[in-house]
Amino acid sequence: MEIITSTTGFAEEASLMDKMDALKVLEPDVDAFMQLHLQKRRLWFSSDFLPADEKAVDPENDTFYNRLRERARSLGDAARVSLIVNLLTEEGLPHFHRLISTYLGDESVWGRWNNLWTAEEDRHGAILRDYMRDSRIVNWGVVEYMQYAYQEAGFNPDWDKDPYRVFVYTSLQERATQYAHRNTAKYVGEDEPVFQNIAKNIAADEAKHFQFYRNVFKKILEIDPNRALQSALAIMPSIDMPGYRMPNFKDMADVIRRVGIYTPWDYKEIVEEAMSFWKIDRLTGLSEAGRKAQDKIMGIPKRLQQIAEYIERRTVSKTFSFDFIYGRLIAFE
Repeated sequence: MEIITSTTGFAEEASLMDKMDALKVLEPDVDAFMQLHLQKRRLWFSSDFLPADEKAVDPENDTFYNRLRERARSLGDAARVSLIVNLLTEEGLPHFHRLISTYLGDESVWGRWNNLWTAEEDRHGAILRDYMRDSRIVNWGVVEYMQYAYQEAGFNPDWDKDPYRVFVYTSLQERATQYAHRNTAKYVGEDEPVFQNIAKNIAADEAKHFQFYRNVFKKILEIDPNRALQSALAIMPSIDMPGYRMPNFKDMADVIRRVGIYTPWDYKEIVEEAMSFWKIDRLTGLSEAGRKAQDKIMGIPKRLQQIAEYIERRTVSKTFSFDFIYGRLIAFE
């Protein structure tokens, strides 16, 4: 079995650094990760899926939108709930840009990555907004109010002043967002190919962003393992999804869980995957605090399984109603 041992001296030196200084050490690695990301990236835009040019407004494209609306009407209300959550989650982007900019700075490679990531992420909210408005499958005025209320509520997590925690959170959250888009596409199925194609492209973007962030945190573990493990321990047991302050979030998340689009079992899988990639169990040469954090992290999957099982046992029949689908009932036996 491969054993990862911290480089004595370098790790000790890094442990004395301010965390921001440690991140400066990683700038060449981050630049390499960003260049690798750019090589793999494929840019796309909303108009690639939903024609919107003046010259595109012709009988052929009127037919396109008529057919789109006809297919979209077949989407179940649970799918529409998932679309709303995905849309509003993506529109939390300004909060994330602010957090990363505030604590990683606007200069150097970190600032360049933040701007690049923000530009790529901005397309996700844009295309979901265009799709839902053009397909006319929700009460759009209600959705606009929810978008406004979510932005106004803000997003101020307690991990925002620890740059190490930022990278643990973004690794897990980007993966969770990928799951949400991918599984919504599966749930909708091939009956609505335009949406399915949109969701698959968003999920592919999220996968690349996830890879960037988890690679960064892996490097942090190499140069400052003890404090990195403590930061990971503070985040991994449970993450607040960025949409938790949106109106009706708890009920919408429950609907999504009940239909299997995103569940506690998915989060358990995400955490286990991250632990394996970061090789948490193989880190050696740790301080007492680092070893304690390592041991507690290794116990997180079991705790997450207990939580998932508990939620399943406690699940009872329930009916949901949301204004953005005109108060129609979504019933679960």
